Amino acid sequence: MATNNVYVTVTKLGPTVEGMAEPLIGLMMEGAVAELASYTKHEVSMELINVLQHPTGYYESRIVAEPVSAEQWSINDSNVIYGPWLEGIGSRNATTRFKGYATFRRVQGRMSQKATAIVQAWVDRTVGRL
Repeated sequence: MATNNVYVTVTKLGPTVEGMAEPLIGLMMEGAVAELASYTKHEVSMELINVLQHPTGYYESRIVAEPVSAEQWSINDSNVIYGPWLEGIGSRNATTRFKGYATFRRVQGRMSQKATAIVQAWVDRTVGRL
């Protein structure tokens, strides 16, 4: 069964992650990735408000952001049975006129462009509190 997921992955690079700062950087990275995942979930929710024709609230309520690892989160629809059809990746999309909303795919494309700014803003706010 196809699922709707947006994966967020961040890689730590550079001289500041070596030595004493590594534990602090690790905690900051986890927080930054969680912030990015939360923002991505919000973007999916906002996109669904724009595209769903007759929303009941059920599908929207099933959108979750959950950690896969410290550096990766999954934003998904909790495997709602008709999720792949709404996204346009289900087997029924080939046999019906409805080609799907491509919500997760569109949000993933937008987040590729916004991710750096979102993470940088979160890091700046966090460093400011230290």
